[in-house]
Amino acid sequence: ILFTGMSLEQKTLYKNILLRDIDSVNGAMTSKSNSEGNRTAILNIVMQLRKCCNHPYLFPNIEDRTLDPLGDHLFKTCGKMALLHKLLVRLQIRGHRVLVFSQMTRMLDILEDYLIAQQFKYCRIDGGTNYEDREDRIADFNKPDSEKFLFLLSTRAGGLGINLQTADTVIIYDSD
Repeated sequence: ILFTGMSLEQKTLYKNILLRDIDSVNGAMTSKSNSEGNRTAILNIVMQLRKCCNHPYLFPNIEDRTLDPLGDHLFKTCGKMALLHKLLVRLQIRGHRVLVFSQMTRMLDILEDYLIAQQFKYCRIDGGTNYEDREDRIADFNKPDSEKFLFLLSTRAGGLGINLQTADTVIIYDSD
């Protein structure tokens, strides 16, 4: 699989995040005073950069609303999603069953749009999924001859009582 890194959109956004907060970055590098304030500023920048690497659509007003909401731009505007797309296509062709974890439910929303656009059959649970729905989705994924190819999970959904033994591939989209 050829991986080209970040998309042009991501590179531009990444640069803009750094340039917008250049004073915080420079201040943290040169100043020893107000170290807690510098630390907080740097952690905020790092979180923004992580969001940028996960998908540019995690930021407001980045997505071109004139495009088809379920179009190829969902994965072409993000290097990580472009790689995931190539990987999932191959895994489905080979009959694998996949779990995809993400920390952010907003990222799960983007992944869900992508799965719908690609017509991949999937289940999803996150911290907001009630117990009965969780159990039904897990059973649906695990049943013999299930059509479900993929299970989307929030890392915050909790692991207690989740048994997805029919999956043979785990992808951690973004880690702690």
